[in-house]
Amino acid sequence: MTFPELETNRLRLVKVDEEHVTPYFAIMKRPDVMKYYGMDPLESSEQAAAIIASFEKTFENGRGIRWGIIDKEDGAFAGTIGLNALNKSGKRTEIGYELHPDFHTRGIMSEALERVLTYIFEELELYRTGAVTFPENKAARAVGRTGVRDTVSSLSQTCCVQNEL
Repeated sequence: MTFPELETNRLRLVKVDEEHVTPYFAIMKRPDVMKYYGMDPLESSEQAAAIIASFEKTFENGRGIRWGIIDKEDGAFAGTIGLNALNKSGKRTEIGYELHPDFHTRGIMSEALERVLTYIFEELELYRTGAVTFPENKAARAVGRTGVRDTVSSLSQTCCVQNEL
């Protein structure tokens, strides 16, 4: 299967590979980024390289896709967005993402998310997707600006779906 590179007006969504280890590590070592991520900040570029290698294996096994978010204007690596727990026969997946704080408040994640949602529902023809966000993580609420609705809400997390049949 060929990796599905996607585009928006301002962004290219590309396969994350070894050329992205340094900028990916720069994001994933930040405590402010990792606070809501479910894992500790990375301590080495070797850890970043191992995670990037796992993106490739996950894609090859058909269990997920992870895109690097590249700003078309300057070629900067802004973050990643991807599908986790991809289940084509079950017509569902989960979305995860992170963005370097230097790119916050520019609408980048909303733009990337809208393109990925279009890919999920129109190209993969899935019916359901979810994202777990934490209410206190205001930056992650890009999900809500795309028309995704909350289905479960608690003090610790919110789950969202779109296009549920």
